[in-house]
Amino acid sequence: MLFNSLDFAIFFPIVFVLYWLLSSNLRWRNFLLLASSYVFYGWWDWRFLFLIVISSLVDFIIGQQIHKTGEKRKKRNYLWISLFVNLGFLIYFKYANFFIETFVDSFRLFGKEIEISTLNIILPVGISFYTFQTLSYTIDVYRGQLKPTKDPLAFFTFVAFFPQLVAGPIERASHLLPQFYKTYKFNYDQVKSGLLLMAFGLFKKMVIADRAALYVNEVYNNPGDYEGIQTIIATILFAFQIYCDFSGYSDIAIGAARTMGFDLMKNFDSPYLSKSITEFWRRWHISLSTWFRDYVYIPLGGSRKGQYRTYLNLFIVFVVSGLWHGAAITFVLWGVIHGAVIVLEKATKGLRHKAYNFLGLGSGTFSNKLFFTLITFAIVDFAWIFFRANTFADSRTIIKGFFTNNFYELFGEKLYLIGLKENEFHVLLLAILSLLVVEKMNKTTNLIKMIGNQGILSRWLIYMFIFFIIITFGIYGANEVSEFIYFQF
Repeated sequence: MLFNSLDFAIFFPIVFVLYWLLSSNLRWRNFLLLASSYVFYGWWDWRFLFLIVISSLVDFIIGQQIHKTGEKRKKRNYLWISLFVNLGFLIYFKYANFFIETFVDSFRLFGKEIEISTLNIILPVGISFYTFQTLSYTIDVYRGQLKPTKDPLAFFTFVAFFPQLVAGPIERASHLLPQFYKTYKFNYDQVKSGLLLMAFGLFKKMVIADRAALYVNEVYNNPGDYEGIQTIIATILFAFQIYCDFSGYSDIAIGAARTMGFDLMKNFDSPYLSKSITEFWRRWHISLSTWFRDYVYIPLGGSRKGQYRTYLNLFIVFVVSGLWHGAAITFVLWGVIHGAVIVLEKATKGLRHKAYNFLGLGSGTFSNKLFFTLITFAIVDFAWIFFRANTFADSRTIIKGFFTNNFYELFGEKLYLIGLKENEFHVLLLAILSLLVVEKMNKTTNLIKMIGNQGILSRWLIYMFIFFIIITFGIYGANEVSEFIYFQF
């Protein structure tokens, strides 16, 4: 079920009303949330519900067994069972064909042809997200950082909680699970704040992301037909498409949970305002970057084993992050670029500061901040080429097309007739500019809270304006752009 669908527009109000009618009865409330979450997920394909149920059942039992035994070897064995089941599902459904194709290609390098057919596998929606969420529970119990729950209903609901089930944020059990142990009183301000955040998420998704996708998809699905300014604009637009698509989902998820009294972690913090790639990853997909920090980077040794080992650990994390996003060499290259730049930033930190001071870039003036922000965005946007390209060959065609000089078309109709009409293109640019202004303002002022504190007339005028923008300028009926990008991960 999509957040931006009529189905969800009917589903969510029903769940919301029933939830608050049952809010005083904890078990009935959690049962409602669990049933609603399974309906929400099963709307795509009910057959994949068994994966969530099995993962939940295995980790609930494993958590109990790890806590009961005092033997370190047995605890480790139980942890391995959890890893085997959860990662086994993930590897089979997401990476089986990738490994088969890589195996076949490796023989071709030596002039040998072998015939192995790929498997007819459908990737379950959101499997990477709920797998990491339930794994974090087992690992934290194994480390002694969390006591296992004795409430199977609360645990199953934690794993399948519908607002963030499909595309995060990837919650930790220590933060979200205790919230299923307590009841909440209806809080009008909290509901108001949550609904406003959901509306902002729909604006990002329907007005910006889906409109940008019409242009981006046309160019990236036919890279040989476009070049120069067209490919450059498509690449810049993809940066905003994926950000508004993914952060829009997170806003809707956080807002929907907030209307029911739940607090989900912040997943984005104006990442395109970052002044370095290191800072970018403190602001982009925060729940995933912190997950890799705690469960991959630190276990590898973190920064405790010397400078060069630190660089290697960072690089490994980003390569794995690339592979987490998709079973293709393009995603691995995306991770390699980010990992290499972050290692370079760490290794040259002192030298760069001296160079910046010498060049007059060390001060915190607006122009200097803007310079580093634009440089960071350029690096991030270049890496997005590999993330979006359908194949590695397509990514090379896109990059090659950058160097074709057709800037004379910048104000010609050829610029607009790429999936968008001229007025639609202008609406997109205005929406992106508005987003940047809002995010810049939000760094110093909580706009959601500020709007909520306005008088009833001013507040409702703002609500109606946002509703009008979404209804009037949202993209509808375009199946190829309506799904959220991160559903495929």
